[in-house]
Amino acid sequence: MTPPETPKDGPANQGSASPAVSVRLEVMKKRSDFLAASRARKQGTKAMMVQARKRRDTEDVDPLAIRIGFTCSKKVGNAVARNRAKRRMREVARLMLPELGKPGWDYVLIGRKDETDQRDFVTLQGDLRYALRKLHDS
Repeated sequence: MTPPETPKDGPANQGSASPAVSVRLEVMKKRSDFLAASRARKQGTKAMMVQARKRRDTEDVDPLAIRIGFTCSKKVGNAVARNRAKRRMREVARLMLPELGKPGWDYVLIGRKDETDQRDFVTLQGDLRYALRKLHDS
C-alpha cells in the first residue's frame, strides 16, 4: 500500500521511493499482551495511566516494532464516551510514540473517567510525554 504523501505523477515521482518510515507501530490485540504489560512499569497522569514493558528477545514479534494497546473500562462511561477516549488516545499515541517511544517496547494506555475525553488535546499530549519520560528514566 502506498502512503498518501507519495507523489502520484510528474517529474518528482520519477525514480523516487515512498518516504521512509523508521518506526513501526503495531496495535496489541491479545489479552496475554495486555496482562504482561500490566505486570510491568506504570505511570499515571491526570488523563491516563500508561503501562510499559520491554519485550524479551524470545518473543515472536518484530524487535524494532513499538506495540501499543488502548483500553477503557466501563467506569469511563457509556460506549460513546469510551470510544471517544480511545480515539483521542490513539491519535496522541500516533503523534508521540514514533519520536518518544522505544523500539522493542509495549505500551498500554488506559483512559480515565471524566478526564481522557474532556482534557485539552495539547495537555493530553503533554501527559503522555511526561509519562513516557518517567517510564524510561526509571
